[in-house]
Amino acid sequence: MTHWAMDYIGKPWVVASDGPEAYDCWGLIVAIHKRLYGRALEIIPVEENNLRQLIKTINASPERANWDVVHNPIEGDIALMRQSRHPIHVGIWLDIDGGGMLHSMQGAGVVFQNLNSLALSGWKIENYYRYNKGE
Repeated sequence: MTHWAMDYIGKPWVVASDGPEAYDCWGLIVAIHKRLYGRALEIIPVEENNLRQLIKTINASPERANWDVVHNPIEGDIALMRQSRHPIHVGIWLDIDGGGMLHSMQGAGVVFQNLNSLALSGWKIENYYRYNKGE
């Protein structure tokens, strides 16, 4: 794969990190949107032992109004993901290998997984979001 995502794959997961040497899931999205789209997304504090709080904080943030739910993702859209009943994770959609997620997971770091690999790992995509402010 020759893609800008290669610059991120393999970097470790570290809580509350937005690069360039390590990322948590939201920090990865913040860094990519700044680098590729010139967007200064809000840094959201994350507690390592309370990852569910990330989603509550995102939903309560004024930044949330800048994102629309979409059904057909394009490169750069964000996905809200879950492995149980509650969404606890975010990733960024890439239009490679039939489409999939670039995300940073505790214990694995930054990885790309196509839809089949995500499903085999137990990840379910709750919603896709596209940035709408000024576009």
